[in-house]
Amino acid sequence: MSTDNDTDNDYADAAEISEDSLAERLADVDEDDAHLRAAALRRGLDDYELDEDDYDVLDTVTEDPDAIRYLPALPVIAIVGRPNVGKSALVNRILGRREAVVEDTPGVTRDRVSYKGEWNDRRFTLVDTGGWEPDARGIDASVAAQAEVAIDLCDVVLFVVDAMVGATSTDEQVVRMLRRAGRPVFLVANKVDDSRQEPEAAALWNLGLGEPHPVSAIHGRGVADLLDDIMKVLPTVSAVAKDEVGGPRRVAILGRPNVGKSSLLNKSAGEERVVVNELAGTTRDPVDEQVELGGKVWRFVDTAGIRRRVHMAQGADFYASLRTSAALEKAEVAVVLLDVTQPISEQDVRIIDLVLESGRALVLAFNKWDLLDDERRRYLEREVEQDLAHVAWAPRVNISARTGRHIEKLVPALELALESWDTRIPTGKFNAFLAELTAAHPHPVRGGKQPRVLFGTQAASRPPTFVLFTTGFLDPGYRRYIQRRLREIYGFEGSPIVLNMRVREKRQR
Repeated sequence: MSTDNDTDNDYADAAEISEDSLAERLADVDEDDAHLRAAALRRGLDDYELDEDDYDVLDTVTEDPDAIRYLPALPVIAIVGRPNVGKSALVNRILGRREAVVEDTPGVTRDRVSYKGEWNDRRFTLVDTGGWEPDARGIDASVAAQAEVAIDLCDVVLFVVDAMVGATSTDEQVVRMLRRAGRPVFLVANKVDDSRQEPEAAALWNLGLGEPHPVSAIHGRGVADLLDDIMKVLPTVSAVAKDEVGGPRRVAILGRPNVGKSSLLNKSAGEERVVVNELAGTTRDPVDEQVELGGKVWRFVDTAGIRRRVHMAQGADFYASLRTSAALEKAEVAVVLLDVTQPISEQDVRIIDLVLESGRALVLAFNKWDLLDDERRRYLEREVEQDLAHVAWAPRVNISARTGRHIEKLVPALELALESWDTRIPTGKFNAFLAELTAAHPHPVRGGKQPRVLFGTQAASRPPTFVLFTTGFLDPGYRRYIQRRLREIYGFEGSPIVLNMRVREKRQR
């Protein structure tokens, strides 16, 4: 029985055999000829069933390698509120599917917080703020911290209140914060299951957030009207994500608590800009700083999550991941700091995976290198091979944030990662690459059929996003093979590569 790994190895072997010859053949391809062939392949697609999205992608086809195009950032709706007011039930109702865990116990929402939703052909990201602390002493601080983080992340806030309980002191605390934030806020009066309970919702006018929207998340009552109202103020493209284009390149400094993020920012800035403390989690808010490094100006974002309290320890990872997400939305490249004196942890890998999910460029900075002895170095190399194999393409820099040793080496690594992130392969070249690749190593026959690649194009840069129109699903191993060969031929050091498939059938004549 073959496994994914076996298949990957087969593709890897094939890649090694033809690696040099593929690069040579592509170097010999005439650009005008490649352009004409790609145009012919594009015309051939008209024989297949294509939808509006397909034509949108095909409209972006260009031969200009400098044509940088972002995929639009979806607008973000954040749902905040006290425990057990029905936030997760409302998430499920808006999504039209059961995604978020719903229980009568406060605090069941934990790890997964972002979902993709759609209403009346408008797509958006929904953030369900969970991670509540069951410890009553910490609940007020926890709710307030949640709301604060969610506001950083979103374009519109849904503040959910249990209409049957009414406004509590915790709700009033969150309201004060929402008023200061300046984001559009919808006050959602949940658990109004029929018209007899509507006066309970009306009582929430007193919160000063405008008209309450009575809904029943469980039964769906009033949710469609709420969504219609939200769509009137929700931007088409998020104002939070990618809020600046141009200017200094934006760098998020990420890592688990006490790994040296603030020290790195201070050394880079040449002064004490951020509080540095042995206590993990002393940074509360992301700090944006203009920093000159390597003769260039950069904007660094230091993000260390939320201040850790003893009775909030369980939720600390949750807050940290939300803060990390907020920083990544505003960044172009992430420097993930790893403490070489400690084994690479699950939390380190989770932070790197957040960067990959966000599509940002990536640099790995191995901090506290001055404290490394030979024995730990041997273990570290093994850990890197084992735990970070999926980001072997990311530039590595060995530094000491405390002493400033080798910090200047961050600059070429950042520039390399960003250059890869910006890279665009002209459509003619990309289709020549696909033709040579599939001719040298065709996709295996599956169920009596062999999937073919009809046409390919790079739909976006930042990150490099490729779309393949095919006659059948490509094996995951074959898709990874294509990504690996793209890296070998075109570089892409420090940038994730997104490879999307569109399986299309021939039109019925």
